Amino acid sequence: MKTLLVPVTLHDALPSVFETAVLVARRFGSLIEGIALRPALAEYVPVDMVGGMTWLRDEEADQAEAQDAGARFIAAMEAAGLPRRDLDATCAPHAAAQAGPRFRWRPDVPPGDAFLGQYARLFSATVVGRPGPDDGAPRMTTFETALFESGRPIILAPPAPPSGLGEAILIAWNGSTETARAVAFAMPFLRRARRTLVLSAEGGMVPGPSAADVARGLAAEGVEAAHKDLPAGRRTPGELYLDTAESFGCDLIIKGAYTQSRLRQMIFGGPTSHILSQATVPVLMAH
Repeated sequence: MKTLLVPVTLHDALPSVFETAVLVARRFGSLIEGIALRPALAEYVPVDMVGGMTWLRDEEADQAEAQDAGARFIAAMEAAGLPRRDLDATCAPHAAAQAGPRFRWRPDVPPGDAFLGQYARLFSATVVGRPGPDDGAPRMTTFETALFESGRPIILAPPAPPSGLGEAILIAWNGSTETARAVAFAMPFLRRARRTLVLSAEGGMVPGPSAADVARGLAAEGVEAAHKDLPAGRRTPGELYLDTAESFGCDLIIKGAYTQSRLRQMIFGGPTSHILSQATVPVLMAH
C-alpha cells in the first residue's frame, strides 16, 4: 500500500476521505496523490445552449472547482503534518519506498470519470467516499469507476472520519473469487493487524472454501485469524457482517464487491448494497 490515489470531489464526506487516506499512509509510509474529479463539460452543458458564453462560463466554473479541490486537498494534507513531495518520480526507487507518508497534487487532470478508471491502475488503492442518495454525498459513478475499471482495490471511507484503521479486521467471507481477490489485496493490512476475524454468514455463501479454510490459509502466510460461521436467523448476511464488525471492534472490513450482479442487488438488495449504504468503518473492496 505504498501509493494511494484520492479523487477529490466537493462532497460532504471529503474530510473522511482525507483522514482515511492519511491513516493508511501513516501505516505504510505511502505517497498520497490527489486529483480533481469533476464531470466532463459534455455531461452538464445543455445541448441547446445559445452561443459560446454558456460554454465559456461552464469552463471557468470547471477550472474554479478543480482549483478548489486542490486547495482543500493540500490544506488537509498539510494539516495532517504530511510533507509535500512533487518530485518523487525522480527519486531512486529505494529512497521513494522509504520516504514515509507524504503527498502530491496532480493539477493537469482532464474532467470526467474515464481518466480515473485508467489512472487508478497505477496505484496500490484508490480512496473514495461511501456513495449515497443525498445531494451532498459522494457519487456512485466514482465508486463504480474505481471499482470496475482500475483492476485495483478501493478503500471506501465512511461518512464520518475514522479514528483508526487496520488494528481489528473483519473479512466478510462468502467463498467467491471477488472476496478472495480482496483478501489478497488486503494482505499488507492483515499482516499488521492485531486481530482478524473471518466471518461467513448463512445464505451469503457461494460454492468455495469455508471461513475455516481461509483462516488456515492465512496462518500459512503468517497471519493469525479466528473464524466464525453464523446462522442467518432474521438478519441478512449484510446485517450480520456489520453487526459482527461492531461487536468485534472492527476498524476495517474486507469485502468482495458484487458477487451478485449490480442489477440484482439494485432490485433485491445484497451484502454489497447493504454495506455501501450502512458501513460506518472503512471497507477495502475489490471485484
